[in-house]
Amino acid sequence: MTSSLGGDTPAVARQRVRRWLRQARGEADLTQTDLAQRLGWSLSKVQRMETGEVAVSETDLRATVELYGVTDLDLVATLVKDARLARRERWTTSAEYRRYLTVGLRRLLQFEAVATKIRVYQPILIPGVLQTPAMADHILGERGTILNEDERRVRFEVRMRRRADLIERPDAPEYYLVLDESVILRIFGGTRLAAEQLEHLAEVATRPKVFIRIIPLEQSQGAAIRMSGTFVVMNLGDDDADGAVLYRELFTADHIDHDPEKIRSYRNAFEELWKLSLPEDASLRLIRAKAADLRARLDRPSAIVENNPPLRP
Repeated sequence: MTSSLGGDTPAVARQRVRRWLRQARGEADLTQTDLAQRLGWSLSKVQRMETGEVAVSETDLRATVELYGVTDLDLVATLVKDARLARRERWTTSAEYRRYLTVGLRRLLQFEAVATKIRVYQPILIPGVLQTPAMADHILGERGTILNEDERRVRFEVRMRRRADLIERPDAPEYYLVLDESVILRIFGGTRLAAEQLEHLAEVATRPKVFIRIIPLEQSQGAAIRMSGTFVVMNLGDDDADGAVLYRELFTADHIDHDPEKIRSYRNAFEELWKLSLPEDASLRLIRAKAADLRARLDRPSAIVENNPPLRP
């Protein structure tokens, strides 16, 4: 068996170990249940190792290497090196983040770090990773009844760091986003803030690995899917549902799911929404047109009042 393994960042090392584990098990013609039974592990442990949710210990790695009968000493040494690197602490594991971020959000961050393709459906807001600092601060402030000051501060930091990790890094994953048109029509934080946000969204949409489509208001098909709420499907390798995770976000809770059937269902739903949306070039023109419209409003006298409301008596 050949391998292109070799040291880099903890996230990349973890991804390589995860891929090897799945590949080796497949070549051994074993199911995850078979592997768990042979090594005396729980099925959930095998699943977490193969999805990259947890770093693989050197002991567990050597157990799988022995089970699969790997004799390539160079490969074993490289696997061990990557396993050690993958266990280095990530920024998402700091004590402050563990205290103020939900388990679901922390796991989302971990999976984002090793994802190769991300599909996002958002019917309400522009995703946090694509929000401008001013917009992120405003939206988090709107949740003041749910988040305390420290929680808002930490979540703001996370949004800004996610943007750098997901969109701006050289090895960024492919990022596919479907937005309902109402998202770009809705004005949060006033006209100026909304205009800046749409201008930023338009700029991000021109990046080589970012693909954004808008579902027009007049599109009547796919209503049931569109009411399903925000969801994210992240592929951690190939496009197989077995190598993906599902993240769903609700008002006060979020959830990570590994069920292949459920993931396949949401992935198919996303593909249906993608087909119902405007093509990327038409979507970009729509975003730019809305941003230009908001900028034009700022030149009108009424915009002065809107963006500088009178003080309360």
